Amino acid sequence: LARFDLAGIAPAHRGMPQIEVSFDIDANGIMHVGATDKATGKEQKIEIKAGSGLSDDEIDKMVRDAETHAEDDKKFHELVTARNTADSTVHAMRSSVKEMGDKLSDDERKPIDAAIEEVEQAMKGDDKAAIEAAVEKLTQAGQAIYQKAAEQAQAESAAAEGEGQAESGASDDDVVDAEFEEVDDDKK
Repeated sequence: LARFDLAGIAPAHRGMPQIEVSFDIDANGIMHVGATDKATGKEQKIEIKAGSGLSDDEIDKMVRDAETHAEDDKKFHELVTARNTADSTVHAMRSSVKEMGDKLSDDERKPIDAAIEEVEQAMKGDDKAAIEAAVEKLTQAGQAIYQKAAEQAQAESAAAEGEGQAESGASDDDVVDAEFEEVDDDKK
């Protein structure tokens, strides 16, 4: 129907820009579309009027075309969703591997790197099932490093707890026991 650009958005990491888009149709059939960058407040608006000049036959033909291609559109949507999920999973896994740094050995990194490569190769194709299978494999490889990270964190906290108990035990040796007798002033 129409096109406008929301220019002037500062570069940001994935998922950071927040754009609010609004659609409003007034009583005259005019559509008002607005987009606002929440961070900067920059806004673009456009009005789309019903003067497209399409006849009823052309509109009916477009509706029939849309109905005949509905299944293809659904499959394409599912493929795009699978690719987006795969891309997000790869991004998250790379971030996790980077976070763990030297805590991962080369032997632990290899299956993850191979699974990431497999997902990226699958994303180049149009096979949704292959993409989903590769993502599942990457998720399983990632669970192994998450489990290792949890075990290391648990071991570190147990070691810190043990050191804390050892230190408190050592300080107990400085305690001096004393005998005392209670004096009651009323008896005198």
